[in-house]
Amino acid sequence: FLLASAGLWSYSSATHAQDSAKSPRPALTVQTAPPQRTAMTQRLAANGNVAAWQEASIGAESNGLRLTEVRVNVGDSVKAGQVLATFAAEMVQADVAQARASLLEAKAHAAEAASNAERARTLQASGALSAQQIEQYTTAAQAAQARVEAAQALLQAQQLRLQHTQVRAPDHGVISARSATVGAVVGAGTELFRMVRKGRLEWRAEVTATELGRLRPGTAAQVTAASGASVQGQLRMVAPTVDPQTRNALVYVDLPAHPDLRAGMFARGEFLLGQSDALTVPQEALVVREGFTYLFVLGADQRVQRLKVQPGRRAGERVEIL
Repeated sequence: FLLASAGLWSYSSATHAQDSAKSPRPALTVQTAPPQRTAMTQRLAANGNVAAWQEASIGAESNGLRLTEVRVNVGDSVKAGQVLATFAAEMVQADVAQARASLLEAKAHAAEAASNAERARTLQASGALSAQQIEQYTTAAQAAQARVEAAQALLQAQQLRLQHTQVRAPDHGVISARSATVGAVVGAGTELFRMVRKGRLEWRAEVTATELGRLRPGTAAQVTAASGASVQGQLRMVAPTVDPQTRNALVYVDLPAHPDLRAGMFARGEFLLGQSDALTVPQEALVVREGFTYLFVLGADQRVQRLKVQPGRRAGERVEIL
């Protein structure tokens, strides 16, 4: 192949009629280079969005309580069990005290009823009490014990309400949204925070159905953020379905923590599919004219012939010829 090197145009400084008659004047200095077999990485380009691996919604579990304190804000890293916000607990504490008193009262009535039932059973042999009366005492003791269990359940419910006055993080992560406002009275189920679980992000890339078969879990990927920062990820999962409208499928790539990556941003990337041998030529040997790519091939008679080619992958200064 002939390499047309820029800046190497040279003209003869002296011309003589005899020299021009003997041989043509050289007008361009060129170099020849043979094509080579080069190991090139197979890449699959894709585009997609960066998203949270999992996003948790943290809401209020108590109903009709006033929010008294908010301890975290958007962007804060939190640990599992950390208190994020607190509600006014005075009313719930009063309900807990009342439920505890009701339990004590129920236990006292149950003890009295059990004692009466026991005395009634001791008089059964003497005939001082009828069988119906003894059965009534026994039933009363059982009912009193049931009321104790009901009071115990009520106390546990009130204690659980008291625990819910503190909103805690369900897992490690980063707060991504906050709607909690001090002084607000919210109902049960109202969302207060959103959290990126474990701070993990993923790249959801779109690939065509024909390219889907080339990807497998564990494939390395190089993702470039909008800022130009490049990070290495790993393909975790290939979507089981293809969008019937676009005929594209999503693949999910786990990404490491990086300051330039944010959930919701667009990113481009490449999947590294391994290496293969390719026929390559130097990049400067290619000539582009009218939208087509050409090479100049040197024949045995030292004459050149223009050949239209289809370029492929690039590796440094060498280009694959398909």
